[in-house]
Amino acid sequence: MTHNTPAGKHPATWTAQALGLIDPVTRAITPPLYPSTPYARTVVPGGYAEGRVYSRDENPTFERLEALLAKLEGAPDAIAFSSGMAACTSVALALPAGSHIVAPEVAYIGWLNWLRELAPGWGYEVTFYPNDDLAALKAALRPGQTKMVWVETPGNPLWPVTDIRAAAALAHAVGALLVVDNTVPTPVLTRPLALGADLVVHSASKYLNGHHDVIAGAAMPKVDSEFWQRVRRIRKSHGSVPGPFEAWLLLRGMQTLFLRVKACSENALALARHFEGHPRVEQVIYPGLPSHPGHAIAAGQMTGGFGGMLSLCVRGGAAEALAVVARVQVFKCATSLGGTESLIEHRATVEGEGSSIPKNLLRISVGTEDIGDLVADLEAALG
Repeated sequence: MTHNTPAGKHPATWTAQALGLIDPVTRAITPPLYPSTPYARTVVPGGYAEGRVYSRDENPTFERLEALLAKLEGAPDAIAFSSGMAACTSVALALPAGSHIVAPEVAYIGWLNWLRELAPGWGYEVTFYPNDDLAALKAALRPGQTKMVWVETPGNPLWPVTDIRAAAALAHAVGALLVVDNTVPTPVLTRPLALGADLVVHSASKYLNGHHDVIAGAAMPKVDSEFWQRVRRIRKSHGSVPGPFEAWLLLRGMQTLFLRVKACSENALALARHFEGHPRVEQVIYPGLPSHPGHAIAAGQMTGGFGGMLSLCVRGGAAEALAVVARVQVFKCATSLGGTESLIEHRATVEGEGSSIPKNLLRISVGTEDIGDLVADLEAALG
C-alpha cells in the first residue's frame, strides 16, 4: 500500500479531506468508487505485466481507506475487513495452533461468544480476566504459552477501564502480543499503538463510519511482521474483505469523525452529569465521571474526551428498565453504537440467557442531537 503524505499537520485536517488526494484523471476531490471485480492485464514476453488482478484484495477503494486508517492509528499498514468480527477472528486465527489467549470478561458479546464457543475448536485455550484488575491479568498469563492478550477499554457495556501501558508490559514480559479493541474511544481519543499495543482492531461499523449504514472492520499493526502478513493472507483466503461501496461509505463517514466524536463525547458527559444522583437512577456508569473507579486511568490515556458510551442502572429492576426504553421518543431503541442518532437498549435482553449484565442496565450510545432534547426525553421516560 502506498501512503501519501497529506496536507495539514493535524489528523482532523487530513481526516476531513480523506487524505486530501486529488483524482489524477478527473481532478475530483471526492474519493472515487471502483466497483470492478477484474482488471485488464497487459501481455508481455513470458506472461503478464505487474498490476491489479482481482478485486478481492486489490480494490483501490479500500486501499485509500486503509491508508487513512493507518495514518490515524500511527501504523505502518492497515487492513479493512467485511466486519468487526472478521477483523477480530482473523487476528486470532493468525496465532499458532494451541495458543493461549487472555481476554477480558467485559467486552463485545459477539467476540466473547466466539472466544468461549468457537476458539476451542480452532485449538485455542482462553482465560478471562476482570478488565480493570492487572493482578488478575498477570496471574492469567502463562510464559511461553500465552500468545495474545486482548484489551477492550472502556469495556462494553459496563465500561471498566484497562491501563494499556501496564497491560502491554505484562503481555510483553511473557512474549505475548497485546491487541486493543479501539472501537469505542476511536483514534480521536486513544491511540493504543503509542501506548504499547502491538495491534489495534475496530468494528468500523460504529464510530468510524458514524451513520449506521455500513458493516465493516479494520486492524492495524505497530510494525509490519510475519504475524501481520499472516493476518493479511487470512483476509484474502477467507474472502473477508469489504465491498467497494461499503468501503466508499466508510471513507465518506470518516471525514466527519473528529466532529462527531467530539460532539458525542460532550453530550455523553453532560448526560452522565445530569443523571448522576437522579432519584430514578441507581447508578451512572461513565469513565468521564470522577466517581468511576477507572476515571484517573481513562484521563491518562484518553485525550479530548471520554467517548459517547454510557450506561444507566434504573431503579425498579428489569421491568422498569424496559419500560423506560418503551417510553423514549428522541432516543431510538436499537442495537448498535457510534452513530449520529442516540440509541438506547436493555442490554441483558439483547445478550440473552446467561448474560451477566445487570437486569436494570440500559446501554446508551449518545449521538450528536441537541443535549436539551436528550435530557428532556430521558427525564420523561424515567417518569
